[in-house]
Amino acid sequence: MSQSEQKVVQYLYEAHASEVGLIRVLQSQIAMTPRGPYRDGLEKHLNETRDHAERLQRRLSDLGSSSNPLQVAYGVAGGAISQVLALAKTPLDLVRGSGGEEKVLKNAKDACATEALEIATYTALERLARSVGDTTTADLAASILEDEQQMLDRVLREIPRLADAVVAAEVEGNPSYDVSTTGAADAARVAGETAKKATRSGTATAKRSARQARKVPGVAQAEGQVKGAVASEDDLAIARYSKLTADEIVAKLGDLSQIDLAKVDAFERKNQNRTTILDKTASLRGDEPWAGYDELSVSEIESVLGEGDDERAKEVRSYERARKNRAGVMKAAQRSLATA
Repeated sequence: MSQSEQKVVQYLYEAHASEVGLIRVLQSQIAMTPRGPYRDGLEKHLNETRDHAERLQRRLSDLGSSSNPLQVAYGVAGGAISQVLALAKTPLDLVRGSGGEEKVLKNAKDACATEALEIATYTALERLARSVGDTTTADLAASILEDEQQMLDRVLREIPRLADAVVAAEVEGNPSYDVSTTGAADAARVAGETAKKATRSGTATAKRSARQARKVPGVAQAEGQVKGAVASEDDLAIARYSKLTADEIVAKLGDLSQIDLAKVDAFERKNQNRTTILDKTASLRGDEPWAGYDELSVSEIESVLGEGDDERAKEVRSYERARKNRAGVMKAAQRSLATA
């Protein structure tokens, strides 16, 4: 492989890592976004992003990277790049904000930064490839670049509408965010219908498949792990972390989200590596009942539980018992089970 080909392969690996990281972020944003134009755009771009990753992988194979000794070096670098880019592309807080409308707006603002990074990545790849005579790679980069620019334009068009929704909710007291219409709720609803059909048919395999389908792919633990590896004490959800004893920290862990637990775990391993804390984080970490669950209020969770899915209610009850154990959530789960 010539030096120019090696450089093209390097940039292709970086672009591929960027797309893989974006897939996880888009899945989580969709899970927290209600039905409407913005979510439609996210879902469309998720499909595009998967296609981008596949096309980049095929180009790498065509260039013989899978059989070249340099693949090992690039593969290691690509893994590190994937983590860094996924972190850069992940919203600073996936579902942050005082209300649902603000959460979606802040995610949209972060999506603009994400697309700007994508545009820069493919602009550089196209120029590099064309400069060394690799027109196939250059044309591929140009094609993907067009998709990224269209996505940035789409998000920018949505931001004024999303900002208006924040004003209506936070200033005028007229909220429009409905957690029961988010991607997570829709996926749970579909899975609940599948579970009911499976119950009627008595097929154990179908039941297991339905429960698995209920878990919307997300990035909570991966995001927290990457952030924790580079975090300072001020970035942790536990104030004055270094001044607390291990027992004091353990007492606070049950209130943390999966993202924050993963951050604490990674930070602790990098620094004092105390077994007491690591054992507790390990016992608390696990799949949320649905993506973004940890960031929802009691009333938002009650809204989802009101749909009457007994399997989902059981998952919520078990998850809450081991962690925050909020009375309102536990009562809502019990009501859902009683009426299922």
